[in-house]
Amino acid sequence: MSDYNQTPVRINGLKEVFGDHVELIAEDGHAEVYRIKAEFKLGDAVYAALQSDEMEAEDEVEFLRVRQDGKEPQLESIEDDEEWEAASEAYDDLQFASDDRP
Repeated sequence: MSDYNQTPVRINGLKEVFGDHVELIAEDGHAEVYRIKAEFKLGDAVYAALQSDEMEAEDEVEFLRVRQDGKEPQLESIEDDEEWEAASEAYDDLQFASDDRP
């Protein structure tokens, strides 16, 4: 498991492969397009913050774990509440760090 107390580091692996958007297939088989809001490394794990148009209207963000299996990165759900919360807090840290003023 990853060390959640580390500082998140912004990366761009997903955008290099997919551009600014990624299409995901839901369990019911329908496709939905998500904007890649951020991708970051936290400890040994990599996470993505994604947002659909519907989620943007509600100011919600989905967090997924990024695995590099083969040529393309794979996105997977975060089942562990502690891990999801750590990813959410890391994303907030990245957002607020870019808003810092001297």
